[in-house]
Amino acid sequence: MTVIGFLSVAPVIEDSMSGEVAKAVDALEEFDVEYETTPMGTTIEASDTDELFAAVQAAHEAIEADRVSTVLKIDDKRASDQSAQEKVEAVEEHLGRAASSSDD
Repeated sequence: MTVIGFLSVAPVIEDSMSGEVAKAVDALEEFDVEYETTPMGTTIEASDTDELFAAVQAAHEAIEADRVSTVLKIDDKRASDQSAQEKVEAVEEHLGRAASSSDD
């Protein structure tokens, strides 16, 4: 089974958050998860919810701030095993093109 999560974790501050977000992303390295960071959050693939929650907790705790905002969205498709990339490829198959804008 593959559990896919979309995580957004950030300190509640006025200055740049990138240094603290980098700490949260780095904390994911301690876990057996695949991840990809985007401008709006990080997609995480784990074998089960226990591993996903442990990784998310570590990312949340890695932020050094008085206030931390964490949002987690979970896709736990139990009937089949599909990676995040395969989900994107399925959309692209319907589109007949890449699921992103292109300058071509």
